[in-house]
Amino acid sequence: MKNHLIIFAHPNPTSFTSAMVERVVAASRQVGAKVVIRDLYAMNFNPVLSAVEMNGELSSEILQEQQYIRDADFITLIYPLWWMGFPAILKGYLDRVLSHGFAYKTDAKGSVGLLQSKKIQQFINMGSNEAEYQANGYAKALDICLVNGLFNFCGITEIEHRLFGRLYGITDAERQAMLDDVAEKTVKNLTAV
Repeated sequence: MKNHLIIFAHPNPTSFTSAMVERVVAASRQVGAKVVIRDLYAMNFNPVLSAVEMNGELSSEILQEQQYIRDADFITLIYPLWWMGFPAILKGYLDRVLSHGFAYKTDAKGSVGLLQSKKIQQFINMGSNEAEYQANGYAKALDICLVNGLFNFCGITEIEHRLFGRLYGITDAERQAMLDDVAEKTVKNLTAV
């Protein structure tokens, strides 16, 4: 049985982002995967990295999150794009969980990613038009920084992502098509693991 870790960040439990999570869970179970969901807002996750943690003294909470990542055959991040980045709670989660000695190490040659065996998909929601993001170069910048840059640093090279834009001005049928796309990609990616 494959282990699928889903990490998502949205404060509204009835948001389109939450609907995506539901479809990813259903698609995962359809192919027999065991699903672990980390709803950062429901968990009231503290995103603040402390000096103690920076020095390597990790809480049991962070050690548990790291274990979820270790156990995962596949990881999905689902979040809205806010001010060209992760919601603060997700950024803080990554700051705290992807720690030195777990996600990367440093040796005489520099930094080395330690999560090479992991595969990730990201579903990123935004109110703006995706085509405008592409034309302005923002989508490329997001890919370089948030999608591949951060996770490549941790050794993860198998990353797929999809931007879903213009969410405020679409029909129910268009929303349903997006949810179908999310489910289809999840089944395809989990089957390939």
